[in-house]
Amino acid sequence: MKTRTTQKGLVLFAAVLVMLASTGCAKLKARDHLNKGVQAYKNSKFEQAVDHFQQAVALDPSLINAKLYLATAYANQYIPGADTPDNNRFAEQAIDEYKQVLQVDPKNINSIKGIAYLYLQMKKFDLAKQYYKKASEADPNDPEPYYSVAVIDWTQTYVPRQEERAKLGMKPDDALPAKDKKVCAMMKEKNTPNVQEGIDNLNKALQLRPDYDDAMAYMNLMYRERADIQCDDPAARSADLKTADEWVDKTMATKKAKAEKQPGAGGIVIDQKQ
Repeated sequence: MKTRTTQKGLVLFAAVLVMLASTGCAKLKARDHLNKGVQAYKNSKFEQAVDHFQQAVALDPSLINAKLYLATAYANQYIPGADTPDNNRFAEQAIDEYKQVLQVDPKNINSIKGIAYLYLQMKKFDLAKQYYKKASEADPNDPEPYYSVAVIDWTQTYVPRQEERAKLGMKPDDALPAKDKKVCAMMKEKNTPNVQEGIDNLNKALQLRPDYDDAMAYMNLMYRERADIQCDDPAARSADLKTADEWVDKTMATKKAKAEKQPGAGGIVIDQKQ
């Protein structure tokens, strides 16, 4: 009886050893595919990279880096602005992989920002803003997500505003008619939340990176948006336009200072007062 029990124990032990060896072998193969995928990725052979990363994930689902690289490889095949089913599929596949990483690591900043960027490029602004805000929560000291939220706020304000102007037969630079209280009130109610959120986020970005010239440039644009909805208050409109001009000057001065720190570097500074 004791002999039979011993034999069963040995069989079970052997089975466990085989299983462990198989698992270890799979993990080794997964890492081999990961390394090959990284090499293909570096050589811009994204289809080969995707194949290796897929095999790595299949062999070892716990290999987070393989999922991240797979998502990035899909994202690199996506062409922003090309609104076709095949192209959008790359973005959707990348987003799916990033989301799988977040299921394991909810604060993985690369995945959060990767999703936000792809939604932004796909013009899914509300979803992009949602993920950029998550990125700020995950890393409050990173100025870029705050800036990105503000860019979306400006886009969601400027584009509809121009569409409304076109309906009214107004030119792009025409001030909203103060006498038309209905139009003035409608635009103010519609645009104020985004304008204020944009300004608040740009202030946060600039607190974290005082020489953030891109944020300065958008601060100018946001104050011009705010000036436009001050149609019932000429003094407030004038003050906002003055503040916008000041941000143009700050932007140009900051760009100049950065250029002077890089001997031999030159560039064109665009006047964003327009």
